[in-house]
Amino acid sequence: MPTLRHATIDDATLIGEHRHAMFIANEFATEEQLAAMDANFLPWVHERLADGRYVGLLLEEDGKVMASGGIFFMDFPPHYLHTEPGRPYLLNFYTAEEARGKGYAKRILQASIDLCRERGYKVITLHASPFGKPIYEKANFAQTNEMMLKL
Repeated sequence: MPTLRHATIDDATLIGEHRHAMFIANEFATEEQLAAMDANFLPWVHERLADGRYVGLLLEEDGKVMASGGIFFMDFPPHYLHTEPGRPYLLNFYTAEEARGKGYAKRILQASIDLCRERGYKVITLHASPFGKPIYEKANFAQTNEMMLKL
């Protein structure tokens, strides 16, 4: 049975590796783009792991991290859907190829939802990959009207 644990600062590099692998698996970017992202991501996640704004959840099996996910507790203004400031944003969900189909992502997702609920949040947001969308939909996440402009 895999063990779920919270990431430490020492896991920052692993979180970056999983993030990189997630984008590769989804064919979202080139290696050149991902290398630039990686260089900026490591100090970002390290700082946020240290101050608690990022909570990493790691699922280990036989001493190896097989799946991971993160919660970024970002600054966000009070909103009519949640009057408290701040909003949790789920990101970096990744399952190693050999571990897919075992419910690991679902387990990390439920742990993320539970943690956000325990902290009193009323809304959780994320951007779903094609792989993740069915898992999030089964957990009652709904598509919103968010738009993006790339500058």
